[in-house]
Amino acid sequence: MEGGEVLGSADNGSSGESGRPPNPLAAAYRSCLSADRLPMPCKKSLVRHPSLIFDGHGGKHAADFACYHLPRFIVEDEDFPRQIERVLVSAFLQTDTAFAEACSLDAALASGTTALVAVVLGRLLVVANAGDCRAVLCRRGKAVEMSRDHKPICSKERKRIEASGGSVSDGYLNGQLNVARALGDWHMEGMKGADGGPLSAEPEVMTKELTEEDEFMIIGCDGIWDVFRSQNAVDFARRRLQEHNDPVMCSKDLVEEALKRKSCDNLSVVVVCFQSQSPTILVAPRSRVQRSFSAEGLRELQSFLDSLNS
Repeated sequence: MEGGEVLGSADNGSSGESGRPPNPLAAAYRSCLSADRLPMPCKKSLVRHPSLIFDGHGGKHAADFACYHLPRFIVEDEDFPRQIERVLVSAFLQTDTAFAEACSLDAALASGTTALVAVVLGRLLVVANAGDCRAVLCRRGKAVEMSRDHKPICSKERKRIEASGGSVSDGYLNGQLNVARALGDWHMEGMKGADGGPLSAEPEVMTKELTEEDEFMIIGCDGIWDVFRSQNAVDFARRRLQEHNDPVMCSKDLVEEALKRKSCDNLSVVVVCFQSQSPTILVAPRSRVQRSFSAEGLRELQSFLDSLNS
């Protein structure tokens, strides 16, 4: 899977030996959270490890670079985790600038990647997205989208692109990219510059307070969402979690199902569970509307029954 990179959440609740999948950011967090600069209200137990997903294009270098540097820029920011939304936006832009410098030294690195980061701070879920990866929260069986796909054909993105001197042709930004936001792609003429450009690396940030009804979250690249609607993915994942309650296995189930549905793009997905128990089976409430036959209806039914006897 070229250019697809995934970092899992520390609270996934896997069926591994320790009861959860390994967390590649644990060392960085331990270093950051032990620093004296963190204020007392930001308790260590309230900061959970982020989940990140990348989908590269034109090679894997931008995805690999972002996979390594984006988490570092997040946890090393002096305002983390107090000003998490500003920190996430800054980390995306710093990663993009750092990659531009790397590409100036080695042209072979030229490539791009979409990126999505989800962070849980206490009861707060914060998602930053640049590109067409998507995060979907399951709230008691209902899909709640925590990100917006940045496609050039979207009216908001199209206006921003055209205001920046770009164009949209057949759904492609400047006739070259089918995403409106991404990290990298500095080698593409007319995409980015010192004063900005039609291809933006700035993420959109969405925040939501988690409740007891929030069961799990799915984050995946566009290969998943090409064949799953958000609610359809939640319904599928919910059934699988009811069977085995294993988010790692559920992630694999989603990929296998996407392949069965003939997805032709990269497939990266992470399922993050917020509850230790499996999702409950929902029972549809009975309708309070009492239905009855009208007198005319009863006569017609009686006439039909009489015709059968005759």
